[in-house]
Amino acid sequence: MLACTTRPGALGPAVARWLIDTIAPRAAELGVELVPVALGDLDLPFLDEEEHPSSGVYRHEHTRRWSAIVEAADGFVAVTPEYNYGMPAVLKNALDYLSREWAWKPIGFVSYGNTSAGTRSVQHAKQVVTTLRLVPLGATVAIRIADAVEHGRLRPDPARDAAGVGLLDELVRLCHALRPMRERVRAGTPSGPLPGSYARQLTPDDAPEVTVLQRCC
Repeated sequence: MLACTTRPGALGPAVARWLIDTIAPRAAELGVELVPVALGDLDLPFLDEEEHPSSGVYRHEHTRRWSAIVEAADGFVAVTPEYNYGMPAVLKNALDYLSREWAWKPIGFVSYGNTSAGTRSVQHAKQVVTTLRLVPLGATVAIRIADAVEHGRLRPDPARDAAGVGLLDELVRLCHALRPMRERVRAGTPSGPLPGSYARQLTPDDAPEVTVLQRCC
C-alpha cells in the first residue's frame, strides 16, 4: 500500500490506517501480506538517475531501495489525495523512477478530496500507470472529506468498508491472472504468446477472463 502524501498534517495517514485496519482480516484469509509504504519516508529526490529507468542501471542507493520494494510486490493500492485536479508530485516522481519493476502488476486507488473525492487524481494517475504496464483496477474507493471526516478521523461507514474489501478482492484476482506475465518479465523472457496458448470461440463462461483482458488493454 502506497501512502502518497508528504504534507504535514495531511489526511493521508488516517485514510491509510482505515484501509489497513479494514482489509487486514480479509488479507489474512487470502494469504496476502500487506506492506504499508509511505512515499515520504523513501527520501526520493526528484529523479536524479543518469540512465533511463528502462535500463535498470541505478547509481543511487535510494533508487535501489525503491526498486527492491516495488520488485518484491505483486500489486499495489495507492492512497492518494487530489492536488489541483491531479495526483501529488511525490507519486508521479516515485512512478517515474522505475520501469520494469512495475510491469504487469495491478494497482488500485483509494482517493480522497473535496468536490470530486479525489477521483480526478486517479484519472490523472491512470494515464501514467498504464504507460508503465501497470493494470488499474475497475474497483476504487473515493472518499469525500466533508462527508467522511470528523476530528481528523474517518467516521464509521460499513459501505466504505465493504468497498475497501472489494478492492482487495479484485486486486488479488488480478494479481493471480497476471502472474504469468510478471514471471516472464522477471525471467527476462521476450514478450509473446505463453506456452500452451490456443485460440477458440468465446462462450459466456469466459466472461470473467475477458473482463480481465479488457482492463489490461
